[in-house]
Amino acid sequence: MTTPKIVFIGAGSVVFTQGLLADLLAFGELKSAHIALHDIDTERLATAYAAAVRIADVLGAGPTVTAHPDRREALTDADFVINIVQIGMGSATRTDFEVPARHGVRQTIGDTLGIGGIFRALRTFPFLRELGRDITEVCPQAWLLNYTNPMAMNVQYLTQATGLTRVVGLCHSVYWTLRDLAALVKVPYEEISYQAAGVNHQAWVLRFEHQGHSLYPKLDELIASDGQLRRRVRVDMYRRLGYYPTETSEHSSEYVPWYLHHDSEVERLRLPIGEYLKIVDDNVSAYEKTRDALTAGAPITVEGTMEYAPQIIHSMVTGTPRTVYGNVPNQGLIDNLPAHGVVEVPCLVDPLGVQPTRVGSLPPQLAALNRTYLSANDLVVRAAVEDEPRHIRHAAMTDPATAAALPVEDIWRLCDDMVTAHSDLLQPGLRTRLGS
Repeated sequence: MTTPKIVFIGAGSVVFTQGLLADLLAFGELKSAHIALHDIDTERLATAYAAAVRIADVLGAGPTVTAHPDRREALTDADFVINIVQIGMGSATRTDFEVPARHGVRQTIGDTLGIGGIFRALRTFPFLRELGRDITEVCPQAWLLNYTNPMAMNVQYLTQATGLTRVVGLCHSVYWTLRDLAALVKVPYEEISYQAAGVNHQAWVLRFEHQGHSLYPKLDELIASDGQLRRRVRVDMYRRLGYYPTETSEHSSEYVPWYLHHDSEVERLRLPIGEYLKIVDDNVSAYEKTRDALTAGAPITVEGTMEYAPQIIHSMVTGTPRTVYGNVPNQGLIDNLPAHGVVEVPCLVDPLGVQPTRVGSLPPQLAALNRTYLSANDLVVRAAVEDEPRHIRHAAMTDPATAAALPVEDIWRLCDDMVTAHSDLLQPGLRTRLGS
């Protein structure tokens, strides 16, 4: 695989595409890769193409860059497929926040669990089924590197509903958590050793060490001496559970019942309700800024992002061994989590592919939270695979934050309203209102 073909599905997510391309084309061995870009939005596709050409020029690379409105054409003979699609874009995301808010459900990010995560998954699954079919038919040996959230639900659906086996979900939360922790305890990131495991956006730092000694005591001292640090959800969870969570406080607050439903906790822990809507607006502004700069011939940002997909591709192409964190089916990896679930664990990467490593058992308090998360995920996937609309409601009933906010009749009413709001994006069998 001297000249790999790398396909971006949803390349119109231009800002993310820019970062990935800057990472990819910074590797000397990948400077001549074939970069195939696909998006159904022709303006965004054209912007992504122009950005790719500009980034290649700045980095002194000579890739083949092609743009494809047709997905199967883009995928033909691909070696790697990077999925960054967001079905429904910003308007669907606003629905994910506005409808639950009318029912009294608070969300901060809404892309992983909870009502927002459930319906983001359900509107993404029909696309994933088609993508899986296309990969099977036109590039069956390709690795699918998925960035689209909700990560764990999407990877579970892909592996159960499409039959694909070369699938790994990628997220930067473990990497950046450890970068931030290293900076907090004032130890260079390059000198720390760590191990994390759990589920996406709710994994745990099991080991955090420097020269063979745990850095947790040093972190404890800092937290004890800094009242502002204690006003963060992830720090609060760490103090009570004994292991630091690998995702931001905004994310972490949504996967447990203890915080968002209580005004005092929202204030104490400075939780920004509806935070993701601002991110949506910022992403649109960043896209428009890039589009306008390219049109005017002005410079654009060419900065690497240290994402895992480029590292995986480089390792498989060159044989350079690496360890990354990946989201994969739990096939004997974490003993006290269900086998059907998708877990986040260290993975070795070399020319043979992405090879997950066995972690064993998590501390019981961590596994208990992860099992609830995976139970909700499983019900969402079952809703789609079995075409059973009742499982949408079962998933919402199981979700900790939703169950903390609403009585069960209101959960069913909320699901009815979300089904109606997203109806055109759901598979037909799931569009039924069931009443309370």
